[in-house]
Amino acid sequence: MKYSILLLSLGAVLTQQAFAAEPIFAGPAQTHAQLILHTPPAADSDITKAELAELHRLQSSRTSAEEAQAKADDVEESLFIYRGVLGEKFNPAALPLTTAFGKRVKHDEGINANPAKQAFKRIRPYNLDKSLKPVCKTKTIDDSYPSGHATAGYLAALTLVEMVPEQRDAILARADAYAHNRLVCGVHYPSDIAASKLLAYTTHAVMETNPQYQAELAAAKVELRRQLNLPAAD
Repeated sequence: MKYSILLLSLGAVLTQQAFAAEPIFAGPAQTHAQLILHTPPAADSDITKAELAELHRLQSSRTSAEEAQAKADDVEESLFIYRGVLGEKFNPAALPLTTAFGKRVKHDEGINANPAKQAFKRIRPYNLDKSLKPVCKTKTIDDSYPSGHATAGYLAALTLVEMVPEQRDAILARADAYAHNRLVCGVHYPSDIAASKLLAYTTHAVMETNPQYQAELAAAKVELRRQLNLPAAD
């Protein structure tokens, strides 16, 4: 009965405009990205020069398999980047509630990261250093800091850890690898990734205080754990 009530509650919510340009669970007025993130290093700073050197090192050493994984991660920003951790049963067709919930969490990544991107206007590494050869999608806009992909990956990971705590370490390790692949791609600096992790953890902490997030999390958790043949959680 409790599960049915949660399903009905979530279904009602999902009939609303889930992807309007407004926060769903946590907004920038709560996360204060421009205040909690350090100003990114200047383009001519020693730090940026060292970061560019690291990107060149990765560029010269990346294997074809690493490049392929980085490209795959470039086009996937959903909860299902964690299929390799949770297995083939973790798929959108079998998990409608979890999929919808994940999309709503992902929506708030952009809502919170984009104001910081626009405020800091950090030039992309390949636009600053033309000798870099990125292997993933590029942009001309100066919005490198923080990384949206990395923020989304960490935010998804923290959400999944709440649902499947048994896989906590593996999920968080995959989140780090997913974020690192933005460097393998050659499209972000290491400090972009560090900022993304801080922003994701902050955003998730705010989400946890939202009753609607907790209700949707509870429903998705029941669905996911049933699909993965895991015991019901408390």
